[in-house]
Amino acid sequence: MANKTNELSHSKWVCKYHIVFTPKYRRKIIYNQYREDLIEIFKRLCSYKGVEIIEGHMMPDHVHMLLSIPPKIAISTFVGYLKGKSALQMFDKHANLKYKFGNRHFWAEGYYVSTVGLNEATVKKYIAEQEKHDIALDKLSVKEYEDPFKGNK
Repeated sequence: MANKTNELSHSKWVCKYHIVFTPKYRRKIIYNQYREDLIEIFKRLCSYKGVEIIEGHMMPDHVHMLLSIPPKIAISTFVGYLKGKSALQMFDKHANLKYKFGNRHFWAEGYYVSTVGLNEATVKKYIAEQEKHDIALDKLSVKEYEDPFKGNK
């Protein structure tokens, strides 16, 4: 799959992107009842634009996706489309979200994107193992939260 080229009418291309974005205020909402709905919405929106989801994973507070996006679509335009339309569809499907995320702001501003190039296997492995790594770190770290205004106690 690393060398698979796609074709448009006058071009051949391999454009793969690793994209990460978060819900507003990085709320840990994706694992709850909304996870399956978001997966379905992302698949539908990507198919509308001719974008292939190579790998994807929903973390409790962010989304990792490895996408193959045609060069005729700007990455910023596509991420804006994906976040905007998915937020509208989530608010339509779950009316109670408007009380948690007032004014239809489901996703935080901004996103992370990197081109994958020839190291696709490495990025796929990273996305697949991200959850296991985060759980292991949570188990290892026992943080003592201190109030910065009261000093050390």
